[in-house]
Amino acid sequence: MVWSWGPEWGWDKALQAYHTRLHESLGGILISSQMAREGFIAHWRSAASDPSDARNTFARLIDEAPKYICSTTLAPGEAIPGGRENTKILGGDLGRAIGELKASIGGDLIVYGGSTLVSSVISLDLVDEYHLIVNPVALAEGLPVFKSPRQLNLVRSTSFGSGIVVNQYRK
Repeated sequence: MVWSWGPEWGWDKALQAYHTRLHESLGGILISSQMAREGFIAHWRSAASDPSDARNTFARLIDEAPKYICSTTLAPGEAIPGGRENTKILGGDLGRAIGELKASIGGDLIVYGGSTLVSSVISLDLVDEYHLIVNPVALAEGLPVFKSPRQLNLVRSTSFGSGIVVNQYRK
């Protein structure tokens, strides 16, 4: 994602609505320990607490959803910006932990995490649906999330006024 996550939320209104709808069915969010340490929880909690912030509705959905931090390195007492309220650490066998989580929570899981976490979840065949966001930006480098070929079935492709296209796939 190469757009601004700042309070100006420069996405077109239809793209804002798409992302908000996508988060309405959340039963939880998977994040990496790096994202937790870098302030993901604090960032969205701040936006959720400010009714004048254009991202407020979207941010509240993220803030209110349980966060599952996938980590074998995050210490139990280690401070996380935004705090540990509504969070749980998933350590050890990630495949087993996420499989159990998928079976027990009500709602969808969404993965926000760097390429390492995302590619791990993909490699473990735990992703049921992909929303691949195609930005009209050419990057010189990046980190892959797909480590091997994967057959995906296109459900829909949606183009937004900003030039962003979201392709939704199911396995």
